[in-house]
Amino acid sequence: MKLILLSGGSGTRLWPLSNDARSKQFLKVLENDEQQLISMVQQLWGQLEASNLSEHSYIATSQSQVEMMQSQIGTDVPLIIEPERRDTFPAIALAAVYLYSVKEVRLSETITIVPVDPLVENGFFETIKELEEVLTESKADLALIGVKPTYPSSKYGYIIPDAADETYESGYKRVRNFREKPTEAQAVELLEQQALWNCGVFSFKLGYLISLLEQLNLPIQYDELRKQYQVLPKISFDYQVVEKARSIVVVPYEGGWKDLGTWNTLTEEMKNNQIGKGTISEDCKNTHLINEIDIPVSIVGLSNIVVAASPDGILVSSKSASTRIKDYIKYNQKPKYEERKWGWVRILDDQIYEDGRCVATKRVGIRAGENLSYRMHTYREEVWTIVNGEGEFLQNGNYMHVKAGNILHIPMKTLHTLRAVKEIEMIVVQSGQSQEVNRIVELYTTWKEITESCIKV
Repeated sequence: MKLILLSGGSGTRLWPLSNDARSKQFLKVLENDEQQLISMVQQLWGQLEASNLSEHSYIATSQSQVEMMQSQIGTDVPLIIEPERRDTFPAIALAAVYLYSVKEVRLSETITIVPVDPLVENGFFETIKELEEVLTESKADLALIGVKPTYPSSKYGYIIPDAADETYESGYKRVRNFREKPTEAQAVELLEQQALWNCGVFSFKLGYLISLLEQLNLPIQYDELRKQYQVLPKISFDYQVVEKARSIVVVPYEGGWKDLGTWNTLTEEMKNNQIGKGTISEDCKNTHLINEIDIPVSIVGLSNIVVAASPDGILVSSKSASTRIKDYIKYNQKPKYEERKWGWVRILDDQIYEDGRCVATKRVGIRAGENLSYRMHTYREEVWTIVNGEGEFLQNGNYMHVKAGNILHIPMKTLHTLRAVKEIEMIVVQSGQSQEVNRIVELYTTWKEITESCIKV
């Protein structure tokens, strides 16, 4: 069985920590056994490794998330990269075609789709392992995992079994129909019908989806489908495939499962009610502070609220109203904080002046042993001030050892790179003319390639 992990999302429901570059699955607000802060995707990948499923897993993600994914779980994890975001059906179709035409996976192989952002117990992955046998025994088009509800919720979709008292040998039930996000009163009725929460796991034979793509006159060769990706319908896998399937079964799962998609549900899983600088007064009850900026935040006398601060903005919201945040995020600004595979970038200031000059000031961190690509800017010059650490700087083939206090000038169209020997922080001032669209031209990415090809002897 091959697993495809879906990693997408635009990052509006957990604003201001999440944004277009950093969706909710990358937020480091959970704790591992060593009391280190980790993200949802890091936790899920660790569970896959513990369940011996990681070596058969691929992650389908967008180009904008590649560097952050590599930063958090490593560069060896196989990624299937969408040319652009288009919803779950195109993403799953591209991943399936990749397995079929590039990896030459057999049409009889079981493929299982798993979202990267739920909070689940390890037993959940044992249930995933059962799906291959369930598909074989049931001869169904699709096998799903349904979670036994703990309360009547209007936030989730529901799977209604065909017969509540009929369970087959492999533990599955036939599916009668679905109900997407009912009212709480309707959810009470669904629970009486033994309905299950739909947790977004889909399992099918590879040949099933390849046949569907052929029926839709879509390419089943990876390179061709990538070329036509922009014309694929923006539609979910649920609407395009699941609702049209003739035979579906569900495996009930009674262990812990939670969608951490809102500040309310996410803060319930935080072991500490404060991350970052600030204070919460003792008379605050069920109040959480998550602060990613250097300015301290104090909360006094306010209960049942969440305060989140990042370079992108500040949120103050009651827990109950936090689900409405996506309706108010209309700032149309570029992300002020991004994780990269080599470190991070924080935008401190971004201005366009009357004479057309644009100036961006950034704080940049490079982890020890990591390096920038060997690159040049077509229409921007930069001044770097190293404020901490030391490293190796290369400009047009000329090598220089740098440390805190060094100031480096990089003209336009000048090849350059920097490798951190000790973790580096620097202030970068980038300037140019706003009407000139800047491009970054990259020649090499690894330090081995750079040193072998570019250093002048």
